[in-house]
Amino acid sequence: MQFTRFLASNMLRQQQMQLARSSGVLRTQSARRMFQTSSKRMAVPKEEHAAHTISQRIRTLKKIPPELIPLGVVLFAAIAAAGYSIIRKFYTDRTLRLYRQGPQKDH
Repeated sequence: MQFTRFLASNMLRQQQMQLARSSGVLRTQSARRMFQTSSKRMAVPKEEHAAHTISQRIRTLKKIPPELIPLGVVLFAAIAAAGYSIIRKFYTDRTLRLYRQGPQKDH
């Protein structure tokens, strides 16, 4: 398993070097870093700048695919209607049991 990884990384490294030479740019350090097989390199990279202010969070909303916007609108409308209905039920239903009924038992 390790031997096949070693062969694959060597082949990819050679291809990268040939590409770099043919384009006139020699990037040996970045090529070596890119094809290292250590567990540190296998980890998922973090986002460049994680949103930590409100304005940055608002800017990340632009990354939402446009196909999901109608779904969001429908979902928001459903949650708003459910909230309205439950609040209206609590205020208008006179038969709703709000307190315990029957004899109280002392513990």
